Amino acid sequence: MPSRPLRFPRPLRPGDRIGVTSPSSGVADRHLARLDVALRTVRDAGYDVVVGDCMAAERVVSAPTEQRAAELTAMLCDPAIRAVVPPWGGELAIDLLDRLDWAALAAAEPTWLVGFSDISTVLLPLTLRLGWATLHGNNLMDTPFTPPDGLLRWDALASAEAPVTQRSPGRYRTGGFYDYEGDPGVSTMVLDAEGTWEVLGGGAVDVSGRLVGGCIETVATLAGTPYGDVPAFGRAHAADGLVVYLEACEDNAYTIGRALHGLRLAGWFDHANAILIGRTEAPGAEDLSQRDAVAEALGRLDVPIVLDVECGHVQPFLPLVNGALARVVVDGDRREITQTFA
Repeated sequence: MPSRPLRFPRPLRPGDRIGVTSPSSGVADRHLARLDVALRTVRDAGYDVVVGDCMAAERVVSAPTEQRAAELTAMLCDPAIRAVVPPWGGELAIDLLDRLDWAALAAAEPTWLVGFSDISTVLLPLTLRLGWATLHGNNLMDTPFTPPDGLLRWDALASAEAPVTQRSPGRYRTGGFYDYEGDPGVSTMVLDAEGTWEVLGGGAVDVSGRLVGGCIETVATLAGTPYGDVPAFGRAHAADGLVVYLEACEDNAYTIGRALHGLRLAGWFDHANAILIGRTEAPGAEDLSQRDAVAEALGRLDVPIVLDVECGHVQPFLPLVNGALARVVVDGDRREITQTFA
């Protein structure tokens, strides 16, 4: 299926319906209280919410493949549902890709699909194959958090009707995820460390291009398949070029380095005007840090590389729209990205 012209879901409006399903991992009993808080947060924001059947957590996935694929397809094709927001990621969303009804999706009006981590395994193919803009941002379970100054929550970005600029807050969280079981209502981000974007090798950056990317551990498995043809997307949008963003969740520096080399060899950066690398707490190795892995694999490219962007698993969350035209500026005290949905 070749790349199609870009199509953006219409902006969210009060009263719109939000669909909740788990294309990957479901929600265990110990996390149901947090799920209730997240659903209430979305309803309090003025949206109607419908929860699907694929939400269980008895196994690594919420339901059998065919059931998850059918429910996700149905929600994305339902004209009454304006966004689909899974609770979180998981491990095996890749098993959905050849079970989704791509013909039905191609005939439907685009709907926002929101998430990150394993959900980027589905976000990216929807953009590459159908031209649907998809939203790589905080998951449903993260929605109760109040974003810091400079950043938006996913629903605010999906509601935008004009270009949106977000700026690095210059702080981030250490120590991993919050205890949703012990404190299901937590809504304040504890950003206990200072840090902001850096340009590999130094210098300033002011570039534009179409955003495309996701979690390295999941999207790298799509390279060379019909679901991860970033080179074709780059050729289709060569006039704009690409801004490729990638973030590591948990794999060590050796594995991330191999994945980045593989993406380079697969042509993912052939049309890149810039590469954004998310801040990570994934482990390094004795002789290779995560930063070194990026520099060794991608530093040979004649492309600016911006490190420690807030687009990954480390709070705060910077939502990005696959397919949006983005301008990235790193210059002096400026650390900002402006997204245009056209």
